Amino acid sequence: MSELNLTIATGNYDRTRPISDGRVNIEGVDPNHLFFSPEEMFYRAFRFQSFDVCELSLSSYCVGACDPDFPYIAIPVFLSRSFRHAAIFTRNDANIVKPSDLIGKTLGVTEYQLTANVWVRGILEDYYAVPQIDIHWIRGGLFDPKRPEKIKVRLPDGLDYREAPEGSTLNDLMETGEIEGLIGPRPPRNFYQNPNYGRLFPDTYGAVAEYYQNTQIFPIMHVVGIKKELVDNYAWLPASLYKAFEEARKIALEAILDTSASKMTIPLIDEQIDFVHKELGPELWTYGFHNNRHVIDKFLEYHHAQCLSSRLLDAEELFHPSSMESYSL
Repeated sequence: MSELNLTIATGNYDRTRPISDGRVNIEGVDPNHLFFSPEEMFYRAFRFQSFDVCELSLSSYCVGACDPDFPYIAIPVFLSRSFRHAAIFTRNDANIVKPSDLIGKTLGVTEYQLTANVWVRGILEDYYAVPQIDIHWIRGGLFDPKRPEKIKVRLPDGLDYREAPEGSTLNDLMETGEIEGLIGPRPPRNFYQNPNYGRLFPDTYGAVAEYYQNTQIFPIMHVVGIKKELVDNYAWLPASLYKAFEEARKIALEAILDTSASKMTIPLIDEQIDFVHKELGPELWTYGFHNNRHVIDKFLEYHHAQCLSSRLLDAEELFHPSSMESYSL
């Protein structure tokens, strides 16, 4: 029987390269593995369903999952995870030194429904008692003034959410002080050179350790989606894809933990590994449904409370059943 030729789109990560370079085979699949930035990948997936298998924004996926005709079904492979405490950038002259200082301030976001922004708003409100309704929001492109909100969303009643002035970027507004901060996965330009830029949590390690020890949540950013029409025709596909991505994850972690010669072009990897083991535990980065159910449930709670999902989704709705269970000996 010939193998199924599938186009697979993901980011270029250590945890995906074992599939693209052939170290890990997907049972029954001849993959055409393409690498993209998240912005291009998500745009093409959600606008045009361009890929058979694709890394997807968790937030955008949840918006779509409320519609029974949405073309993708996910497997619990979390190619992107991040605490995002470092994703709240502020101006040092804005008198913002603690989370409550954000109340009454104006912050920029590239998209309201961006997964990182959903997590940050939820954590600010749930963990630090800073309601999103008490912040003024400006939406615009970080570097491109024409960046659209790729998914139409309904906003909470009373939320002050405005578009950036025509022709302006969030980077421009941050530089001039027209916004006092911004939230997102990318920093403003010249962040490391501009002495007037900082982060809400300058001790990111300390903030993350406290948050994780109190919640046991390592936020999920992205899932892997499969076109439903493929799953209908090839019932074995979700489990086989999960198996391959899990094997690739293990290969990546083994390489990182071999610190005899660092596999990453950045210093202090040993110290980061020590911190993770001490503060977050031995499981550095996991896939799978049941051991991450509490993380998914919390995100769905935030997503619905922020009016992004039309109903409160159940975590089990998001994933194909065959990818949530595995055999044992």
